[in-house]
Amino acid sequence: MDISGLTDRTFDAVIFDNDGTLTDSTDAVVRSWMTWADEHGVPRERLAGMHGIPAEGIIARVAPHLEGGPALERITQLEVEDSDGIAALPGAVAAIEALPGRCAIATSATAELAHMRLAAAGLPEPTVLVTFDDVEHGKPAPDPFLLAAQRLGVDPTRCLVVEDAPLGVAGARAAGCAVLGLTTTTPADELDADAIVETLADVRFVVDGDVIRVTSAEA
Repeated sequence: MDISGLTDRTFDAVIFDNDGTLTDSTDAVVRSWMTWADEHGVPRERLAGMHGIPAEGIIARVAPHLEGGPALERITQLEVEDSDGIAALPGAVAAIEALPGRCAIATSATAELAHMRLAAAGLPEPTVLVTFDDVEHGKPAPDPFLLAAQRLGVDPTRCLVVEDAPLGVAGARAAGCAVLGLTTTTPADELDADAIVETLADVRFVVDGDVIRVTSAEA
């Protein structure tokens, strides 16, 4: 893994995705969506490749014949009720704690689900949390990242986004942000990021005066 694309740059803030970046919720997500698919007569294989897409968008893609409201309510209920096995990914707690007042989370989850998963994982919640409920267009649109930057009071071009999903990376790029990709859920060759590492345990975020620098954890 190589972070040379970021080591000579500085940032004003860091915006983290949650699921697959800070929080390992994969098993809970899979259980919920498999149950939902079975209940609605949707072949399970249609759900492949949907990581990082808001639930509303997944439903529209895999089951456009369903009435959106009730279908969304059901998957939301299933996900909120399943916290089994949710845990912080390596380096996640240290990353957030290193950036007091200088980081945000931008997630495709609803606010209720985001709060639940962060609590279940034992992760500190930053002041700025942008969820599906806050934006008109979720990832891969740039809206979540633009709103997070606005709430942090910084220019999005001065933000570093940490993402594990190609659609999240695309949204960050569209917002003008630099991107650190994680291979927690996606192979490196599918992430169009400035630098790629396995997990947040591989890097350190250092507040240096008014700016943030990214270094290797081994440095």
